[in-house]
Amino acid sequence: MGCVAERRSQVGFTFSQLIDIIIYNTTTLHFLSCTLLLTESEARDCLREGLTVGCQDGDNQCAEDQWTLKENRNAFSRILFRPRILIDVSRIDLSTTVLGYKISMPIMIAPSAMQKMAHPEGEYATARAASAAGTIMTLSSWATSSVEEVASTGPGIRFFQLYVYKDRNVVAQLVRRAERAGFKAIALTVDTPRLGRREADIKNRFTLPPHLTLKNFEGLDLGKMDESNDSGLASYVAGQIDQSLSWKDVKWLQSITTMPILVKGVVTAEDTRIAIQAGAAGIIVSNHGARQLDYVPATISCLEEVVKAAQGRVPVFLDGGVRRGTDVFKALALGASGIFIGRPVLWSLAAEGEAGVRKVLQMLRDEFELTMALSGCCSLKEITRNHIVTEWDKHYPVARL
Repeated sequence: MGCVAERRSQVGFTFSQLIDIIIYNTTTLHFLSCTLLLTESEARDCLREGLTVGCQDGDNQCAEDQWTLKENRNAFSRILFRPRILIDVSRIDLSTTVLGYKISMPIMIAPSAMQKMAHPEGEYATARAASAAGTIMTLSSWATSSVEEVASTGPGIRFFQLYVYKDRNVVAQLVRRAERAGFKAIALTVDTPRLGRREADIKNRFTLPPHLTLKNFEGLDLGKMDESNDSGLASYVAGQIDQSLSWKDVKWLQSITTMPILVKGVVTAEDTRIAIQAGAAGIIVSNHGARQLDYVPATISCLEEVVKAAQGRVPVFLDGGVRRGTDVFKALALGASGIFIGRPVLWSLAAEGEAGVRKVLQMLRDEFELTMALSGCCSLKEITRNHIVTEWDKHYPVARL
């Protein structure tokens, strides 16, 4: 990417401003780092140089009208702060514990498939960056690096995201491989009995480039993500993923592994209560990055309902829409035990590989720490519901020009 190397600068941008100067809001699009200053045409040239058309439309892989995609971000902007003052914030502790594992901050990496489409080192780079930051990486079932390969990058706390295939022997084998490789928990995706209608995928006839494979399934007779008249991914999911998946399968998973199971894709109180009854060790509030059912609420809008239903019996995490440290604070104020980020990791991975992922984690950490200080909080336990006001609160202030 010559145009990037030639225009290095010390001019700084906030994370949101960087995203604003990206030509398309795409999953694996270049997250232009805070050391870059590019004109719009240079940015466009870099994007075309570095990414395929399928990647450039990545964020548009969201479902249908993409209302939920926009709402995942917009809903955060409608939550306002109630900061406290004259509190000693000279020392701030961001550390927390997730499922018994201590991490440096409540900012973790969500599962994102096929990361070598963004950068040649793919999941290797993400794993190393997460370990360096002292936080958790979640590896996708559909990674372009296997569980063993990711484990070989060195020590780190890692979770494994699981899709349940029709062939339960394949699932059992994969879970046991993850456990042997040192993964600490399963994030069971439950919102994908079928793939949502991702119209950019259909337009681009999305499939994996020929030099890449879904490494965790290499050598198994499961078919390939071949070219299709619409989306190769949608055809693959229709052929492989078990549409009969139900709560009894959560019990079955517990019978084949000692790893705790987080249920990922919960957005209602009803399903929260059932998940806990089924033995879930935690809940991840997620709408799959707005890629499944359009017009579901933003995850931040669902969070408090889920937290209240959980009643403190299991931790609740937020996945979706987080772009700033202020977003992290808002999620914790609504009861989340931590948050997961997906697209920001892929943007930064595409831009600068491992260094980019390290940078985005540090940026979010710094912003979150500043938000805590300016809100009068020295530790995570001091962040309370009283620090924010939401649109569903009775006395929500309305800004007037």
